[in-house]
Amino acid sequence: MTTTTGTREFALPDLGEGLTEAEIVRWLVAEGDSVSVDQPVVEVETAKAVVEVPCPYEGVVTRLWGREGESLDVGRPLLSIGARPAPTADAAPADHSGNVLVGYGTSAPTARRRRLAAPARVPATVDAPAGLNGAGAGPVPVISPLVRRLARERGLDLRTVRGSGPGGLVLRRDVEAPREPSPVHTGRAEDVPASPSSPQAHRVPEAVRVPLRGARRTIADKLARSRREIPDATTWVDVDATRLLDVKRHLAAPDEERISLLALLARVCVAALARYPELNATLDTDRQEIVRLPSVHLGFAAQTERGLVVPVIRDADRRKLPELSAEIARLTARAREGTLTPAELSGGTFTLNNYGVFGVDGSTPIINHPEAAMLGVGRVLPRPWVVDGELTVRSLCQLSLTFDHRVCDGGAAGGFLRHVADLVEQPVGLLRVL
Repeated sequence: MTTTTGTREFALPDLGEGLTEAEIVRWLVAEGDSVSVDQPVVEVETAKAVVEVPCPYEGVVTRLWGREGESLDVGRPLLSIGARPAPTADAAPADHSGNVLVGYGTSAPTARRRRLAAPARVPATVDAPAGLNGAGAGPVPVISPLVRRLARERGLDLRTVRGSGPGGLVLRRDVEAPREPSPVHTGRAEDVPASPSSPQAHRVPEAVRVPLRGARRTIADKLARSRREIPDATTWVDVDATRLLDVKRHLAAPDEERISLLALLARVCVAALARYPELNATLDTDRQEIVRLPSVHLGFAAQTERGLVVPVIRDADRRKLPELSAEIARLTARAREGTLTPAELSGGTFTLNNYGVFGVDGSTPIINHPEAAMLGVGRVLPRPWVVDGELTVRSLCQLSLTFDHRVCDGGAAGGFLRHVADLVEQPVGLLRVL
């Protein structure tokens, strides 16, 4: 959009996956900064990931339309770009973006583009108390969006935090460190510390209200919809995982990539879904049809600092065991870094939930809508077990299957879970499907 004065408004683009809004995590530019085509200008948190948004225009930033922590709807103005000073004769304007943003498109770039010198940055005036990281104005040395979010949740002014990182960089431990408030006395009666006998000394602590937004809001909405729409049921079984753990140890060759237990369980899931395809399905309520899906896109639950996320292994049924293990490790690392893309968090057809890492035995998880089932795995512990009529100690765990009763009956669900249990107890059976 271009105004009559030549200023362009860059609206928040459609970031894909049906997202309608995003929260501003961190501005990468300030008013008065010069920007070039495709330069990242803001970091936003969608319902699924934290992403950088590139600008399709070049010029000088004249206005930022939102503050950090504020949510904007798709299509609302994000920032305004004004014209740069007149370029020199040998400088060609770069007016076409190589990045495709929905609603902006792209076109062929010019033959040559040279970045112009940025005009002097206009310092912003901030009316804030002087703190440990400056005299109250100017940028706060913070890089991580997580650090900013933690500070907002605690009502903490980052300018009052002494950074322990390189160059005074504020780290997460600096925000989470316990601190006593520093009273500032202005001479007013309300600033005078209360005596032990005054009513203020016995003030009841207030409840803490945390805004439900971003990833937390998406999780809440999705779980509520699943519970509201899906008539789920859960079945479970105790299994002897001793032989599966033996296989894991035998596969731990010094010169090869480590095979995780989760990868072995993923391979078991894929094999069981090949026998019971009705669980790799979804329900089309508009057309009143059960849709059995041709490929297994296996999601696995991962707890991160942003909350619960479910990365998806594409075409898990076509991957060999080392490939499954490598992909799980890659997605898990990206989940912990908060760099998963919306595509890596969407499109799952079945979910594996290893809640045993939290030290619990069982659970009745909520299905990841619109999938039809979820397999849960409890912790593995040495326990007494009867083998060939003799009491012995084995490595046991509990498996649970929560399924959509509209998609299949208990017979199919029970058959699937029993087949999973048989493959865990006798993993040699996996040789038939590898």
